[in-house]
Amino acid sequence: MAQAIIGLGNPGPEYRDTRHNAGARVLDVLAKKLRVRFQRSGGHLVAHGTWRGHTVYLIKPQCFMNVMGPSVARATRKLKLAPPDLVLVYDDLDLPLGKVRLRLRGSAGGHNGVRSVIATLGTDQLRRIKVGIGRPVAPERPREEVVDHVLSGFEPEELPVIQVACTEAANQALKQIEAHGARRF
Repeated sequence: MAQAIIGLGNPGPEYRDTRHNAGARVLDVLAKKLRVRFQRSGGHLVAHGTWRGHTVYLIKPQCFMNVMGPSVARATRKLKLAPPDLVLVYDDLDLPLGKVRLRLRGSAGGHNGVRSVIATLGTDQLRRIKVGIGRPVAPERPREEVVDHVLSGFEPEELPVIQVACTEAANQALKQIEAHGARRF
């Protein structure tokens, strides 16, 4: 049975290296590891490969974060996948830069892309891997400062930290693929 790892992010070159695209960055690490290339397919960038005998789709929806849900639903319907077959990978403002955390269910935690996916799929029972991008200011600061932070690039001294985090997140995603695949037999 197939599974998908979905990297949340915004489309376009102007967003490619932003903090909000940490999920898509993790998928780039996975594509190298699986030796696959992304191709455009129905409004998504999709790569298909195998990991230790398990079929894996890497999906980068090409829509904006706040409306991620319908795009994820279309991709998973096309591939005949259900929510338990998915692993979402995305940035987390409330985790320190470089921290990686696995979560198996729960609220969106303030992440609009995850909120959209949960609302569209009708479940919060989704495997998630969160990559910490750090919070620039105290939570009570103006929303504009937070938006500017998530849409900004990493500082040069942060790049090694985020690269290690993306590699760790990629490895965690593959562990989830193995564990879920093993439960099916």
